[in-house]
Amino acid sequence: MAGTDGAGSGGSGGTGEPGGRLSLLGVRHHGPGSARAVRSALEAARPGVVLVEGPPEADALIPLAADEDMRPPVALLAHAVDEPGRSAFWPLAEFSPEWVAVRWALEHGVPARFIDLPAAHTLAWRAADEATTGQADEERTGQADEETTGPGDGREGGDVPGAASLDVRGDPLAVLASAAGHDDPERWWEDVIEHRGPGEGDVFAPFTALEEAMTALRETEEGGEGDAVHDRGLVREAYMRLQVRSARREFAEGVAVVCGAWHVPALRRRAAVAADRALVKGLPRTKVDMTWVPWTHRRLSRAGGYGAGIESPGWYGHLFAAVDRPVERWLTRVAGLLREEGRTVSPAHVIEAARLAGTLAAIRGRPLPGLSETTDAVRAVLCDGSDVPLALVHDRLVVGDVLGEVPAGAPAVPLQRDLTRTQRRLRLKPEAAERELELDLRKETDTGRSRLLHRLRLLGVGWGEPTASRSTGTFRETWRLRWEPELSVRVAEAGVWGTTVLAAATARAEADAVTARGLAEVTALAERCLLAELPDALTPVMRILADRAALDTDVGHLAEALPALVRSLRYGDVRGTDTGALAEVAAGLAERVFVGLPAACAALDADAAEEMRRHVDSVHTAVGLLGDAPAPGHGDLRSRWRTVLRTLSARDAVPGVVRGRAVRLLLDDGELAPDEAARIMGLVLSPGTAPTDAAAWIEGFVGGGMLLLHDERLLALIDAWLTGVPADAFTDVLPLLRRTFSAYEPGVRRGVGELVRRGPEARGSVTTAGSGIPGFAAGLDTVRADAVLPVIRLLLGGDPAPDDDDLVGVGT
Repeated sequence: MAGTDGAGSGGSGGTGEPGGRLSLLGVRHHGPGSARAVRSALEAARPGVVLVEGPPEADALIPLAADEDMRPPVALLAHAVDEPGRSAFWPLAEFSPEWVAVRWALEHGVPARFIDLPAAHTLAWRAADEATTGQADEERTGQADEETTGPGDGREGGDVPGAASLDVRGDPLAVLASAAGHDDPERWWEDVIEHRGPGEGDVFAPFTALEEAMTALRETEEGGEGDAVHDRGLVREAYMRLQVRSARREFAEGVAVVCGAWHVPALRRRAAVAADRALVKGLPRTKVDMTWVPWTHRRLSRAGGYGAGIESPGWYGHLFAAVDRPVERWLTRVAGLLREEGRTVSPAHVIEAARLAGTLAAIRGRPLPGLSETTDAVRAVLCDGSDVPLALVHDRLVVGDVLGEVPAGAPAVPLQRDLTRTQRRLRLKPEAAERELELDLRKETDTGRSRLLHRLRLLGVGWGEPTASRSTGTFRETWRLRWEPELSVRVAEAGVWGTTVLAAATARAEADAVTARGLAEVTALAERCLLAELPDALTPVMRILADRAALDTDVGHLAEALPALVRSLRYGDVRGTDTGALAEVAAGLAERVFVGLPAACAALDADAAEEMRRHVDSVHTAVGLLGDAPAPGHGDLRSRWRTVLRTLSARDAVPGVVRGRAVRLLLDDGELAPDEAARIMGLVLSPGTAPTDAAAWIEGFVGGGMLLLHDERLLALIDAWLTGVPADAFTDVLPLLRRTFSAYEPGVRRGVGELVRRGPEARGSVTTAGSGIPGFAAGLDTVRADAVLPVIRLLLGGDPAPDDDDLVGVGT
């Protein structure tokens, strides 16, 4: 079922043992042709019980498959009770033979049972293996470690045909395809099985033929029977034989077994009951819980890492649903997708593509066009030979983003039930396709969605990832959402923290605060607690934060922590959260930065100086936000920060990049007059200053370069200094200047270059810059300024033609 065995085999008939007729239906997992063949065989055999390869702990969950709210693809999820992260999946799609068998049994009132080795043993085996090898528990899909993967599973070497040394248990399909003279196992299987229509020939013929093929492959398999993987395979088959014997004694009407084709010869073989019981005796076990969880087509594909994956779940689902004219219907779907993306596709294109696919199939000797023929036709006719739209077709249709649904009555941990209720209340439905969600935190529903997504991130359930919002306001958030099946395991793991999302996130945040390794981690956690609105967690987190901040003497650590605290204050204001304690800690942290920063900036190398410049920028931004609502008892933080900047700008021991940045920040805040800034730059760029230090000062001061466009005095100073740098020092200065100017926007670089090209005479002297230069004037042109006001009012949602009184003083 979930992961393993052969391509499709079986037959019907007895084994010589007491009981009714035994029908062994060997299948390839997730094959629409196998699924149709299983349905036809069950209709013909009419067994008294249907046995399916899968964990017997899931027998109680079988009736849920008939629920009207159950929509495949879905998966059986087994996880260890004591360690929910240790888990395994058994995925089922609508075109999976096992799903068809279970549904047939439920529709006809026939008992259905799972007969594979219990998950209690397979998960215990995995734990023992990891304890032995020391490997970390990995997220995996498929049956379990001891299972060998089936044909078409993407295993290394699985697509190598014909070699005598080929591992047939790795890919029996490749061996059979090679024996038939085909170099593509997938294409061979598609021709032999998947393209079989309903009612074609003897319904048991494909099972009989494939059983014979698998029997021959097992007889010729060389070695390997002593290794752990094969031993566990023998244990599984012994357990399944015991279950089959028990069912045959119980049901005289007959027994039908649906399993991977590789197992069919082993189930047909006569074996002593005592020997089978000896194999399964004393196996390790652990307590497990099982439930149904939604699955996706993408996770059925090989690209998803699934052991028994198929390359084209969307295509196989189409083959299963569209019995008649599948190629034409498929091309119609492709045309619809391409039209949605703005491409011009007409009915004539579809007709021509269908003809081309049929012609390619005839040339290649195939009974019907397969996926390769239809893909070639789509590329040539519908995509004009381009692989770009073809990639979209592959992603959306060949693989697909179908997400299954599970009824509300399915067993689940309490945390999952609370999450489901919250999702419904907030109208936030899980979807397999990635989508962007824009939230307005002024709206109650959007605020609730934001809370939920932030709380899930704290719990390690990465349903949504925050992205940069197109809006600059703090009341908007943008999320990128995609629900993956593995998140069900994450929810089960998070269940140890609480029975509701709120309680679990609170407990997890408190625990993370205790184990956080640095001050920055605690401040980031405090920010996340505010975003998730966890007031009960914020108090202990803030206490730990205050203790860590009091003991940390590294100014860099303190400067890294401050911006996160200030962001938390801003987010808290939007959500109406009481952030008084946070403001107190942030203000205290800022004061410690003020005291220690001048000393920390002395005697730094180039890399450390650049890092300190970034700290100065982030602290400046944080203090600007803190100044809106300073904490009681800490005075005016902005004025104290300006004093620190003046100190940094005047100390020769401070690196040039930091001194230049301090001057620029003072200039931008209006605390330094332009004439004074020009005087300081003139001193720095004087011949007495080392060229490398002067270049570093320019790098810190200039920033994005816009200042040079609007203050040509500074540009003239830099130009005069650069032309006077000695030739022997120019090679040392050039890398710094190149790094500085390469960071400018292309328009800024062009503008600066144009001003430099004009020369000093055109630009004017330092004292008369701006006079007579096109685009610059000695004063403000109020008439030109007033001309843009109607447009600005429109952008702000106002009346484009206000009264004259409204414009008084606006343009002056």
